[in-house]
Amino acid sequence: MNLKKFITAATFTFAAGAFCSGAFADDVKPILQHGKKNLYEKILTTPGCKLYADENAADGSALPAFTRFYVYQNKGKRWQVGPDDKGNNLGFIDESCQVPWKMQMAMVFTNSAGRDRTLIFKKKSALEDLIDDPDIDTLASKLNESLKKGETPEGVISAEPENFIDYTKHFYLMPVLDYKETAFAADSNNDLMLQIASVSDGNGKAEYQDDERELKEFKAAVVFVIDTTISMQPYIDRTKETIRKVVKSVCDEDLEESVHFGLVSFRSDLKTAPKLEYTTRVYVKPGEATSVKSFEQKLGDLKQATASSAKFDEDAYAGISDALEKIDWSDYGGRYVVLITDAGAIKGDDPLSSTKLDAEILRKQARDKGVAIYALHLLTDSGARNGNHDKAKAQYKTLTFNDIVNKSLYYQVQAGNVESFGRTIDKFALDITSQVKSAAFGEEAVGSAESTAQAAQTDSDKTMEEDTVLLGNAMKLAYLGSKQGQSAPPFFEGWLSSRDLTKRTKASVVPVVMLTKNELATLAQITQETLEAESTGVLDSEGMFVQLQDIASKLGRDPNQLASAATQNRTPSSEGVIGEYLDGLPYKSEVAELTRESWESMGPDEQSRMIERLEEKLLYYKKCNENNDLWVKLNPQDDDAQAVFPVNLDALP
Repeated sequence: MNLKKFITAATFTFAAGAFCSGAFADDVKPILQHGKKNLYEKILTTPGCKLYADENAADGSALPAFTRFYVYQNKGKRWQVGPDDKGNNLGFIDESCQVPWKMQMAMVFTNSAGRDRTLIFKKKSALEDLIDDPDIDTLASKLNESLKKGETPEGVISAEPENFIDYTKHFYLMPVLDYKETAFAADSNNDLMLQIASVSDGNGKAEYQDDERELKEFKAAVVFVIDTTISMQPYIDRTKETIRKVVKSVCDEDLEESVHFGLVSFRSDLKTAPKLEYTTRVYVKPGEATSVKSFEQKLGDLKQATASSAKFDEDAYAGISDALEKIDWSDYGGRYVVLITDAGAIKGDDPLSSTKLDAEILRKQARDKGVAIYALHLLTDSGARNGNHDKAKAQYKTLTFNDIVNKSLYYQVQAGNVESFGRTIDKFALDITSQVKSAAFGEEAVGSAESTAQAAQTDSDKTMEEDTVLLGNAMKLAYLGSKQGQSAPPFFEGWLSSRDLTKRTKASVVPVVMLTKNELATLAQITQETLEAESTGVLDSEGMFVQLQDIASKLGRDPNQLASAATQNRTPSSEGVIGEYLDGLPYKSEVAELTRESWESMGPDEQSRMIERLEEKLLYYKKCNENNDLWVKLNPQDDDAQAVFPVNLDALP
């Protein structure tokens, strides 16, 4: 795709706004971090903090929790702070209502399905001793047993809530204060010990914890996204049969309000093949048809195309995009999309692509919405003749990679066997309905570590059934956390392991960078300008490397400094500044991990692929900006530009 056209297409507008301007004091600068020449001290306010006009003021104005300030003086009981490093709007806050914010990174809990709840230790040494002990499995199990009994294990200051926290309803931050790289003595798996502060806007747990009652209202939606081009009729018919059978089953069990099905079909570009009739079509949305008869009516004219597409690949990404964007998922705890196709997907940079989206962007969108994407890839003879299987496999493995099961939800149907396909799709649909049924009847299927332990211990060849059980439990934890208003623990500081103490391949927390809409807008602008400069030859390979490192380093340390990347001419002599920004970060993005040597060793082709990934991320920022559900206003009086969103590190340059 022509980069200039891409950049023009990807340009988008963010709401403007920032702290109100005050008098600029050129001679006033924040305090530098200890041992740094360019990094300023920053803090994050805790709930209940006030901003005072001077050191001795009797009363001040309330501040929203999580407000970021630069520190100008830190002597005495009140510190002088400001919203930027320019000396604007200086005020004072109490020393007791802030935590250090040396880096912009924070941690958020992963969904705890298939692992134990994360323990937070008061002292670094207590966690260190546990990690260094070869018998950690026994010791950690005892701590967890104590926690399950409602006791506070020795050395533990707090623990992760039982259910997954919906940050859009109960916002929380765990800023990283310090860290240590280590490894478990039991198996040599690498680990990061993280010192975090827990800063929550909640007041602990909800007033009641009636999991059984809440789960009776748990609903699931399954949206099939099916290829309806020539040769797909047998699979279309078999999918319709599955839906008919399952709908009848849930109706017989009086569960028609608990399990809903939808169907989206896709073909390809109409300009090159107008007889295809459509590129995508939403035949039925979840909840529109809850009886066999109504489904029959909705799907009556669902059939394969009568004309061929311009190429073997079809616009599968358009079908997935419709399933994510045109379906209202908010009423459902269980959220599943099932792609059924025998062809690869048209790439986003192909002129025939109707969305300009690729697998990685759609995967991130699905993760943000809590939707699990499955792919049933039909290995038909026509796909083999076109040499399409390997390409399609790579695309759909990327599309369906799921962080909870830590694998791709990609399944092959050998030779496109319709009977085998039918068994697979029947089993999948029945697995989901059985989980909803168990929840509706109050059975033990909440998703605790005990109920998922067996599934969590299986290897990467877990069957679809095992994957679906683990995902279903994870979705129930998320649902319960949302319904019960599950909050993060109140304010404290402590140490935790980045990995589960007994299932040590599982991450307990993941890194995010907290960005406002203003900062995301600046990031998008600078990424766009960098790509444009590279495409027009303004930046050579050397300049591109330094510019990208500048962006990546500021994101990890201080996104407020991003704007300087657009105006400063970075040269090799300025890499000391970049190095200072990168030094001491516990996690680094793809670009931040690059060294000059690794960049140069890539060669033009690999460098081009990295630039393509940046183009995809720019489109993802556009999608983030458009999705209002992702953004949280910490202060109801803030304008939209000050809303925040924890952006996963893998989505950043």
